[in-house]
Amino acid sequence: MSEKIGLTTTIKSAKGCDQEQAVAVIMLAFATDPMARWIYPDPHQYLRHFPDVIRLFAGNAFEHGTGYMVDDFSGAALWLPPNVHPREPETTKLLQQTVPKENQKDVFAVLEAMGSHHPSEPHWYLPMIGVDPMQQGKGYGSVLIQHSLVACDRENKRAYLETSNPRNVPLYERYGFELLETIQVGPSPPVFLMLRQPRAVIE
Repeated sequence: MSEKIGLTTTIKSAKGCDQEQAVAVIMLAFATDPMARWIYPDPHQYLRHFPDVIRLFAGNAFEHGTGYMVDDFSGAALWLPPNVHPREPETTKLLQQTVPKENQKDVFAVLEAMGSHHPSEPHWYLPMIGVDPMQQGKGYGSVLIQHSLVACDRENKRAYLETSNPRNVPLYERYGFELLETIQVGPSPPVFLMLRQPRAVIE
């Protein structure tokens, strides 16, 4: 299924072989993400292990048809619909096996703090969104955000996300997200927690 946005931008669900394209573009986009590179500062370790983090932490979006691609894989957004969650046990096991032991205490403390702040009621969750660095500045990120917020409003559900990139905060605020809190543990980068209330749908 694909949807034309405006005159030139097409969004479609990532299925089958598209999933690897979605993982690839998010891995490129997160190559300078403060949290991702704090967890895997070594380039080789990042390239080797972060694709598996994407699949485990956000990959359930593919199974529910809520992983979206834009314009020939220029960007991707992996949304988890209400009552769908990251594969936490598998993610924990992967990080235990791949993050240096001296860093694991702080890494897991941050992840625990992030998890404890999720809304208690069913909500849409955006664990990962990214645009190919060569395609940034063209509005693809905005289109991907807007596309899924339609479902949030239609279902009268909140939307929730975290970002460790302070430059993203004004972008998300533009689409109705509000900054709830900033968390930081030890040497970790700050993580900004953001929540959006559903908006009335005008028929």
